[in-house]
Amino acid sequence: MKPSGKTIQIYLPDGNPRSIKIAEITSRTVAAILIPRAKLEEAAQRDELNQVGVYVLFGQQDGRPYAYIGEAENSLNRLKQHHKAKEFWDYALVFISKTQYFTKTHIKFLEWLCCDIAKKAGRYSLENYKTPPKLHVSESVEADLYDNFETMQILAASFGYPIFEIITKPQLKEVIVCKGKDAQAEGEYTEEGLVIFAKSTCNLAVTKTASSWVINLRAELLNAEILKQQDNLLIFQKDYVFASPSGAAAIVLGRNANGWIEWKYKDGRTLDQVKRQSQVIEKEPELD
Repeated sequence: MKPSGKTIQIYLPDGNPRSIKIAEITSRTVAAILIPRAKLEEAAQRDELNQVGVYVLFGQQDGRPYAYIGEAENSLNRLKQHHKAKEFWDYALVFISKTQYFTKTHIKFLEWLCCDIAKKAGRYSLENYKTPPKLHVSESVEADLYDNFETMQILAASFGYPIFEIITKPQLKEVIVCKGKDAQAEGEYTEEGLVIFAKSTCNLAVTKTASSWVINLRAELLNAEILKQQDNLLIFQKDYVFASPSGAAAIVLGRNANGWIEWKYKDGRTLDQVKRQSQVIEKEPELD
């Protein structure tokens, strides 16, 4: 079987892990430059930014993750424009070709592809009100650009921005359920956290003993239209990732909850039984 491992090299120009970072998969030609907004002036010294590229601005708006995707013939100049004009962003992630292979046509195609996949993934609210048009390129160029996009997808996720990662539903045996008075939510426990699937329902009322963060997070999800009220239920409009099983259960049930017990598999076993108690270290065989 073909190995799927990748080697990612991250360079810190000023030695500070919270400053500018440049990442690449050593066998690929695309590099990603992560720039904190506060370090834009220092980033201006990087020659790589004076070429064509695709970029993503990341930040928060109305309590939810927000992003803007664009392309530029001079990436640095475009970032300077956004520094003056856009308020929400804290980090910029710029993708360039290490061999300066990209042309204007290439980056416009990649901009379309990035917007299309990011909207399908639904992890970030996009400031891009509409997806740019898909440019026509030859079949061979399109294949190369999809390969470039795969590198961009991996590097973005490696920096902690899985904007291009589409959540896929598991096989039936991996689905877990959280039930309450009126609630019935389905999800999956993944390496990112607990994913609640679209159309899952939550109890409408919040108990008197619920922590303030439960109330506040519900309000944020309603404001972002991730949750919508329908009769006496709150319904998830799309898949949503929670950092912990307990956080996910609390939103579904409207109260403080131990998610490791509340989330159960179809056979009745709890998430705790399957993912924690089953991780038993096998006893080493006795020596003769």
